[in-house]
Amino acid sequence: MTKKVIVTDYTFPTVSFEQTAATNGCADFTAHQCRSDEDIAAVVAGADVVAVQFAKFGPKSAAAVKQGATIIRYGVGYDNIDLKAAAAAGLKVGYVPDYCVDEVADHTAAAVLALLRKLVPLDASVRRGEWAAVANARPLKPFRETVVGFFGLGQIGRAVKSRLKGFGFRFIASDPGLTADDAAAIGVELCTSDDLLKTADIISLHAPATSQTTGFFNATAFPKMQPHAMIVNSARGQLIVEEDLAKALEDGVIAGAALDVFQSEPLPADSPLRQAPNCLITPHAAWYSGAAIDRLQSLVAEDITRALSGQLPRKPVPGY
Repeated sequence: MTKKVIVTDYTFPTVSFEQTAATNGCADFTAHQCRSDEDIAAVVAGADVVAVQFAKFGPKSAAAVKQGATIIRYGVGYDNIDLKAAAAAGLKVGYVPDYCVDEVADHTAAAVLALLRKLVPLDASVRRGEWAAVANARPLKPFRETVVGFFGLGQIGRAVKSRLKGFGFRFIASDPGLTADDAAAIGVELCTSDDLLKTADIISLHAPATSQTTGFFNATAFPKMQPHAMIVNSARGQLIVEEDLAKALEDGVIAGAALDVFQSEPLPADSPLRQAPNCLITPHAAWYSGAAIDRLQSLVAEDITRALSGQLPRKPVPGY
């Protein structure tokens, strides 16, 4: 029986990489624009390989594909894949955590520097007709007196640290998977999450959304930070309680934020973050470059080839 490769949804101009991989593996190929678990279940019956971008792959989808099929998530995260349902159906699940490391690290480092040098309020002041650098920039530490903290220090966090090293910052990190020796080798000081909040002048988030990290940055956490401290999130929107952050910015509890990911995307028109002061917002763009799109699709195509030849995904979901 001919094998089947299904792309459930995509935002790319074409899926030629994936189609070529399927054809070379003597498999049928179809691509769709599914939006829900029900949509996926309707098109993946008997599929051997399924590539999913944003649609929800839930219990109905897991029950519809072939036993032992491979599910590949286009991207760094896999929140839209119901891992329990996939495991119950005996499916293999992979993802692509390494296609945009440089892009996200570049974007994050740029956001850190923009916040620390107060580019957002300085720009706004000039547009208001002011010409008062000190009044709008203070307080402003020199970089060699500034502490950059990392909430999670995986592949992307380490790439951000590497980019910022030359500015003379002191680096600290809270990461339960990191030992003190590992941290020292990277050039960061390991600390507790509470000390991270109290000590860092700016915190860059690089943790997955888990039961321990979801909503960690909230109305309890922000007052522990220094009033001049700021936060950058290019990881997962779920790490921050957005209403609490907006209020913390409005009340001057913390001084600024740069956000590229949100609890709901696109960011709702009535989100209080849109009106929050010194809040730099980008539309989940940190991953992007023209090369990154090709890299992502090429790596998914590689996983299609692997699956059709009976191999495991290149990057299986951790702990799955």
